[in-house]
Amino acid sequence: MNQILSTKKLSKALKKKFSDAKIELVEKNFIQTKSVSFKTPQLNNYLVFTSKKAVKSVLKSEVTNVHSISCLCVGSKTKNFLEKNGFKVIENANYAEDLIQIIDAKYKSNSFTFFCGNIRKNTIPNYFQQNKIAYNEFVVYETKLKPHQIKKPFDGVLFFSPSGVNSFLENNSLDNKTCFCIGTTTAKALENKTENIVIAAQPTVENVITEVIKYYKRL
Repeated sequence: MNQILSTKKLSKALKKKFSDAKIELVEKNFIQTKSVSFKTPQLNNYLVFTSKKAVKSVLKSEVTNVHSISCLCVGSKTKNFLEKNGFKVIENANYAEDLIQIIDAKYKSNSFTFFCGNIRKNTIPNYFQQNKIAYNEFVVYETKLKPHQIKKPFDGVLFFSPSGVNSFLENNSLDNKTCFCIGTTTAKALENKTENIVIAAQPTVENVITEVIKYYKRL
């Protein structure tokens, strides 16, 4: 039986997919996130979110007028969560690189408020700065690494963020293990570490699991 390590704990429904496929799952949370308090911001023309965690933190905060401003976001999960909580999403892309292309084509003359975590890529802020686009940025959640040493044998490992990759590599090696990544940004964190990388067709947890099952069925 193939054994897989997930670097974050999965829902019961997702775990069942592995058991149905006769794949043994080991799971550990390799990162921890928590909301942080922030000053109530002056909101600009549009809000930008790149993760569901940022949305959750803003909803917990004292910012009251966020629902009146349209959002641009990264990820289908982020979009669905925003809409479920009463936000209007006017643009959505799978990656920050794709989102800035949309902004460049359609929204360049506007201003933006970017809600993010303490560990974030520079893609969006750099784009705003280079193009002299007015924006403000608020760190609304913190990500901390939670390294674990995994002694149980496993054939493949599931990664969902660059932070998860970094945390895993603190106490574990990748010798001959297949890495299943949620997207290209996460896969990039494995550059020079391994060539055994499979990237999900769409950047969702469900698609990562689909890739794992397809991969081991072929063997």
